[in-house]
Amino acid sequence: MEFFIPKTDVIFEEEIKKSRFITYLRHTEGMEQAKAFWAEIKALHPQARHWCWATVASTPTDSQQYGFSDDGEPSGTAGKPMLNYLLGSGLGEITAVVVRYYGGILLGTGGLVKAYGNGVQQALLNVEKIRKVLRENYRLHCEYEQFNTLQHMMNDWDIELLDQQFSDKIALKLAINPTEFAKIQQALSQRFAGKLSLEKE
Repeated sequence: MEFFIPKTDVIFEEEIKKSRFITYLRHTEGMEQAKAFWAEIKALHPQARHWCWATVASTPTDSQQYGFSDDGEPSGTAGKPMLNYLLGSGLGEITAVVVRYYGGILLGTGGLVKAYGNGVQQALLNVEKIRKVLRENYRLHCEYEQFNTLQHMMNDWDIELLDQQFSDKIALKLAINPTEFAKIQQALSQRFAGKLSLEKE
């Protein structure tokens, strides 16, 4: 499986009716990192009134890893609209934190939804994306004379070499995109007359 993740942090700031909204976006892997990022931003702005957040902490389709908080704003006015924009971006492993310095003028629920959502929307426009491939690990044993050909195949198939050990044979630990597995196994079988096969770790 593959999806896009943010490559760099993004900060977007705007003032709405005297309230300052500062949106932070970051690549976070898993809920723990997402919450640590929120705590870091909260510590950075101890004088702020609210620190709302939303996260797609794993793959874009893993709803078990979605999270959000209105952090004292009226229910549904901050975290949920922030999460909706994150989901709309199709990115995974991303967290948004919006810091609000209250300016004394109430925005109303519609105004809050717009302010928090827009901050994330604008920040997303500045995100640099990179592709992430969720790979699975396999072992492969080969003869020394097969190794050169195998290296070429690994480059062609975007296979990551995690480890190699040399004894009477060469033991390789490889990370493979599961969607490519059947094709790679077939190519190996054809190229080496069925003598090589991948073993799942």
